[in-house]
Amino acid sequence: MYRYDEFDQTLVDDRVEQFRGQVQRRLSGALTEEQFRPLRLMNGVYLQLHAYMLRVAIPYGVLSTRQLRKLAHIARRYDKGYGHFTTRQNIQYNWPKLYEVPDILAELAEVEMHAIQTSGNCIRNVTADQFAGVAADEIEDPRIYAEIIRQWSTLHPEFSFLPRKFKIALTAAPHDRAAIKTHDIGIGMVKNAEGETGFEIFVGGGLGRTPVVAKRVRGFLPKQHLLSYLEAILRVYNQLGQRNNIYKARIKILVNQVGIEAFTAMVEEEWQHLKDDALDLPADEIAYIKSYFAPPSYEKLEGEDASLAEKRLAEPAFARWLLTSLQPHKAPGYAIVTISLKPDGGIPGDATAEQMEAVADLADRYSFGEVRVAHEQNLVLTDVRQRDLHAVWQELRRHGLAAPNVGLLSDIIACPGLDYCSLANARSIPLAQQITRRFADLDRLHHIGKITLNISGCINACGHHHVGNIGILGVDKKGTEFYQVTLGGSADENTSLGEIVGPAFDEHHVVDAVETVVNTYLEIRKNGEDFITAYRRVGLAPFKETLYAAH
Repeated sequence: MYRYDEFDQTLVDDRVEQFRGQVQRRLSGALTEEQFRPLRLMNGVYLQLHAYMLRVAIPYGVLSTRQLRKLAHIARRYDKGYGHFTTRQNIQYNWPKLYEVPDILAELAEVEMHAIQTSGNCIRNVTADQFAGVAADEIEDPRIYAEIIRQWSTLHPEFSFLPRKFKIALTAAPHDRAAIKTHDIGIGMVKNAEGETGFEIFVGGGLGRTPVVAKRVRGFLPKQHLLSYLEAILRVYNQLGQRNNIYKARIKILVNQVGIEAFTAMVEEEWQHLKDDALDLPADEIAYIKSYFAPPSYEKLEGEDASLAEKRLAEPAFARWLLTSLQPHKAPGYAIVTISLKPDGGIPGDATAEQMEAVADLADRYSFGEVRVAHEQNLVLTDVRQRDLHAVWQELRRHGLAAPNVGLLSDIIACPGLDYCSLANARSIPLAQQITRRFADLDRLHHIGKITLNISGCINACGHHHVGNIGILGVDKKGTEFYQVTLGGSADENTSLGEIVGPAFDEHHVVDAVETVVNTYLEIRKNGEDFITAYRRVGLAPFKETLYAAH
């Protein structure tokens, strides 16, 4: 994984000391909260419903075990013993004391971490496929280019005060696990007719108040032009994006206003002034960054480990966990393991200090000392030998981390909602807990099969409800919490936005509504098709009919 150079470390250390002085001025009263607000936001500090919150960047979701242990220590020393992993592959601490935040940032700097650009109108944490570098289906390792973008975008003088926040995601596999079409810029690695690897660029995606699926702005971009083309897109947006209306400031609004053809023409024109110049990526610079992501020393193993089949037959619980938690690895005899942070009745994305340390121990013993954060709010061990899977499972069980529900209904994405967020209209966490308890029966859960359920506590859509197969949006009706249901969303290579079913359900009936949706799906599905396939075949009508007949 990437290691800081002297410039990275100096930048982060300097930022810590700057913010320490700013916090002291706020605590002394020299700065009002309004004056302090832009300063704290530039350092990832939010003022939530009950306390400050600190968001820490995890670039493209990659953590060393040293870093994960530091995150566990911070949770124990400065918070309430846990952290919350987010859909941008970051971690949030919900209860830090403001006077201790500079100390937290100083401790993060010791392990090459920071909170820079996790808030504000700038380029946020760059995200990527959580299986990058090890997935059997990927073209090339996208972490190399995610790191290049991170370096280019960090404190970029031209793009530090954009009209609005800006998000970039990358994937290098035909199956999109990074939800690139929901981002301001989505980047997919592709091969052209000559077999060269480059980038397919999408622009103008985003959720929130105005959900939009990104549109393709360029079908193939040679590698050396990546930064100059991104710079051209950002320049057009920076010049033309609205700054007088927060709801119309995102690039998706600009793209929709001018049209993708006109926007593409403006980008291409701007790019002519930037390409073949200082922003071009030399092959040796790409190779230099690539050297940081060299694969570990894999053993030469032959196919599936024989002992794995025996243990699968002997222990049904282990077999069930294998069914949902493994992904194919590019190296024979290895597997990618997703660790669910969605236990029965748990809070999606939360992990205790002890659980973080347990995962770090497992990564050191079985996965070359590296952990990933998935945008679905789970953790990943990328390089586990198949013969070690049973031992890993047993250890995960000891720490409450072996829920066999990855990709199933109870693998819920949820924002913190009204329990923490001052913007929320309704609670997300208790609803997620109720749904996981309702669908706790594992036989039933596996019978239902692959399905995504996303919950947002307000229209800002931090829980990505628009792209859940089942989406739930919290709304306020005269001081009462209601939940609007959408169906048919997806966040993969066939990204789609969910359709609103009808009138919202109150907190006492929304879990029943989810069950009705699931039962309707089971009645209409054919040949074992998954939910989204069945939905696209039959449409909204049968679900709407059963939902409002039952309620």
